Amino acid sequence: MADTNVAKTENSTQSLKDIAHLQSSTEISNDRTYVQAGELGFEESTSGGLGRHLGTFSTIFLIVGRIIGTGIFSTPSSVISSVGSVGAAMLLWLLGLALAGSGLSVWLELGCMIPRSGGEKVYLEAAYRRPKLLITVVFAVQAIALGFTASGCIVFASYVWAAAGRKASEWEERGVAIAVIVFITLLHTLLPKWGVRGMNVIGVYKIILLLFVVVTGWVVLSGKVANIPDPYRSFHHSFEGSATSSNLYAIALFKVMNSYAGWSNAAYVLNEIRNPVRTLKIAAPIGLSICGVLYMLANVAYYAAATPEEVAASGTTVASFFFGKVFGSAGKRALSALIAISAFGNVLTVTFAQARVNQELAKEGVIPFPKFWASSWPFGSPSSGLLLHFIPSFIVIVAIPFGDAYNFILDLEGYPGSVINFLVVLGLFYLRWKAPQVQRPFRVWWPVAFFFLVGQSFQLVAPFIRPPGGKGDTSLPYWLSSVVGIVILVTAVVYWAVWWKLLPTIGRYRLVPQHEFLADGTAVVIYKKVK
Repeated sequence: MADTNVAKTENSTQSLKDIAHLQSSTEISNDRTYVQAGELGFEESTSGGLGRHLGTFSTIFLIVGRIIGTGIFSTPSSVISSVGSVGAAMLLWLLGLALAGSGLSVWLELGCMIPRSGGEKVYLEAAYRRPKLLITVVFAVQAIALGFTASGCIVFASYVWAAAGRKASEWEERGVAIAVIVFITLLHTLLPKWGVRGMNVIGVYKIILLLFVVVTGWVVLSGKVANIPDPYRSFHHSFEGSATSSNLYAIALFKVMNSYAGWSNAAYVLNEIRNPVRTLKIAAPIGLSICGVLYMLANVAYYAAATPEEVAASGTTVASFFFGKVFGSAGKRALSALIAISAFGNVLTVTFAQARVNQELAKEGVIPFPKFWASSWPFGSPSSGLLLHFIPSFIVIVAIPFGDAYNFILDLEGYPGSVINFLVVLGLFYLRWKAPQVQRPFRVWWPVAFFFLVGQSFQLVAPFIRPPGGKGDTSLPYWLSSVVGIVILVTAVVYWAVWWKLLPTIGRYRLVPQHEFLADGTAVVIYKKVK
């Protein structure tokens, strides 16, 4: 009789768990504090891993370290080359900051409302729950296939060789780039806490480096640099020669926004942030504000030392050109070493966050072998997620020849990313209408969210506007990278339709989610075939 009572109790407990799971899986939870996103409930999604070990300081530099990479040291030349005038270039940098700030506000509302790791994955799942798993699969293909950090590794390698004063061969640069991605992957896997410390240290260093550029610019503007007799010449008639093609502004805006990329970085690792809502509301605005102010002042410094024509002709080494004009050839080589460290820190930060996104996707069961890719064995770090990030990065570094083909591969990230951002902000407005009762510790003013929506809409349309002469920034057709980006997203939809709809219909089975737990407590969804 006792055994029977125990069995009944266990069955009742399991039934209560099943009921609780069904209640938490409704489209919008009745709980005023939470919106369901994905198959896993909130407690399941935040279980396992390293736990909450990131404070406000680390979160700020998670953002700063991602934003400040090599963009501000190289992108100003291509921006001025596209738009034609200092005034237009400065306004574009200001517009980029405003768009980044409005996007950050959208992500703050969603991140504080659903404080889970994964960023866009979570917000899209909350808003687009039907058809089931479609948005998760689309985001997974985009994030895994295009989430590589090959560009940062290659930039690090090129600046290292420049600092050494040597013209390296293509494979010498590849060798250094491979060593970087291998080292960083192993560091985050074997010594995760040291990886965080490294990000913090290099984040502080990046701020100091940019402050040095800014202060040097002030010295130039004071007229105390002998070989720059008129530091204000670039600012006379500052809008003269401005471009009139919207495509050129779109290309430049893509590059500016890429330089600000990283304002959403903390949203990918919220499971590891202590007091995530409070920390996110403090750290994210501070991180972006630091970068925005330094970016604007660094541009002023560049144009104080050089004319717009000189900046445009400097290529991807505008910061080196700036230091060469002010300090001579020795300063130019020294800056190359300093920028290489900045690029290294950028790869360190991107790898840290992207591995967490990969792990969250694996936990939802939408990629093959989910239990393997979701694993945190044996050091508590997302080791398999780091491996999943390493593989496409390694392939791009090794297999893609340098030149237009390489630049084209890197440009592929831009357009699908804009599509995802567009869908996220639409999802914000949908959730405002569908779930008004849910608590929102932060609410973005709706005109700010609409401004971000307009900015993303422009970036979806403008790449297809014919530029002067019909030539973009490579010898390939100007529209090709955007079209291929769309093809990747459509391929993800086809994969979802075949694997999750067509094959079950033909095979007369259903894919039923089952929740399993790994050794460290990480919850993973496994889809089983049921006749």
